[in-house]
Amino acid sequence: GSSPGVGPYYENHGYQPESLYPQQPPTAPPAFEVYPAQYYPPVVPQYTPRVQTHASTPVIYRQPKPPSRTACTSKTKKALCITFTLVVLLAGAILAAVLLWKYMEDECSGMECSSSGTCVSPSLWCDGILHCPSGEDENRCVRLYGPNFILQVYSAQRKSWHPVCQDDWSESYGRAACQDMGYRNSFYSSQGIADDSGATSFMKLNISANDIDLYKKLYHSDVCSSKTVVSLRCIECGVSVKTSRQSRIVGGSNAYSGEWPWQVSLHVQGIHVCGGSIITPEWIVTAAHCVEEPLNNPKIWVAFAGILKQSYMFYGSGYRVAKVISHPNYDSKTKNNDIALMKLQTPLTFNDKVKPVCLPNPGMMLEPTQSCWISGWGATYEKGKTSDDLNAAKVHLIEPRKCNSKYMYDNLITPAMICAGYLRGTVDSCQGDSGGPLVTLKSSVWWLIGDTSWGSGCAKAYRPGVYGNVTVFTDWIYQQMRVTF
Repeated sequence: GSSPGVGPYYENHGYQPESLYPQQPPTAPPAFEVYPAQYYPPVVPQYTPRVQTHASTPVIYRQPKPPSRTACTSKTKKALCITFTLVVLLAGAILAAVLLWKYMEDECSGMECSSSGTCVSPSLWCDGILHCPSGEDENRCVRLYGPNFILQVYSAQRKSWHPVCQDDWSESYGRAACQDMGYRNSFYSSQGIADDSGATSFMKLNISANDIDLYKKLYHSDVCSSKTVVSLRCIECGVSVKTSRQSRIVGGSNAYSGEWPWQVSLHVQGIHVCGGSIITPEWIVTAAHCVEEPLNNPKIWVAFAGILKQSYMFYGSGYRVAKVISHPNYDSKTKNNDIALMKLQTPLTFNDKVKPVCLPNPGMMLEPTQSCWISGWGATYEKGKTSDDLNAAKVHLIEPRKCNSKYMYDNLITPAMICAGYLRGTVDSCQGDSGGPLVTLKSSVWWLIGDTSWGSGCAKAYRPGVYGNVTVFTDWIYQQMRVTF
């Protein structure tokens, strides 16, 4: 039989080097519509799927210009008019330049060097070259590695990451490292564990160095006498009252209270538009296609946490959004880099029903067909309407090579995407699940490895769900959290 055509996408509207990936064929189907049309609030301009099957350019009819009626007729008047116009234009240009300069001066989307006030783009941090006079862009290079949260520090001399030896380590250093990662006032635990990354060189504390700066106290060492490295957790994340059960989202089943405590519902004008995942009291991860214009205005969004039923979500019980940050390389046509962050105006209060999920660390070592779970209030069948109850279902990761094969998504999957579902279909995310979590359990912790992005139809055979690959974006997320607003 012939391979099925990639049928209408669900507008779950994600980094793609042009040369590596063939251009998306012009017949790429339209992507999950964020809102089912009949539920679209009339006040907001209609959101149309961005992936179109044919090029459409709006035709603009221009009125013929009426003859000019200005007072510039006689020669002297003309000269005066021209001079006056030029003066006005020049004044306007100067004013615009001043305003732009002021705006540029205030708007630093990277790291501002405290010593000079210059703005350093995130791509230049930790690259081994000092861009700040005091080197702030190079001395805050920390990350957590693997499922055991091993603290690693980047060595600009060796151009590589090294675990930190537990010798002489103390909680206060752990707090400093968490702050540098973007966890403002958050610290959970710091302990020594056996190193499983096979490191031969460590970063070690020189406690006699009287420098206050943690990073200036660290030096390279090939020995670590305690034979343990620092495992650092900045926030208690990935804890659920999960009673593991197979669930029947499409093919899913109702969630229990506290089972997916990081799941949020994101509303516009009282209507559920997308899902999201809590990563700190202030930050939520969602999909970039959920916040495409005109939905990129933070004022229109309200987030609901810890509530299972849509019918119980009232304007008053939601959290207002202060900032919406879409990935700078998001491509609305291919859905490449389909991730966004929302910063809440007031921090969430964590309890049994509201808790964060863990961001995946590099070196997670997931199985090629790792079991994962999806959750959301999306349609429970293709073209259906939003569900009142939060549903969840178990899915399996599908290897990128397989997902990119001719009979599946035929090279539409980039390294910034992951596929999950079943080849036979039956279980999948659908319209309204966009932005919501794809999580997996590893080392007794729940990790956010994907955000619901797109797919062709819902639960169709050979058309699994496609998710933003959150592991690719953790650095970017921490960079956004670090920037002080």
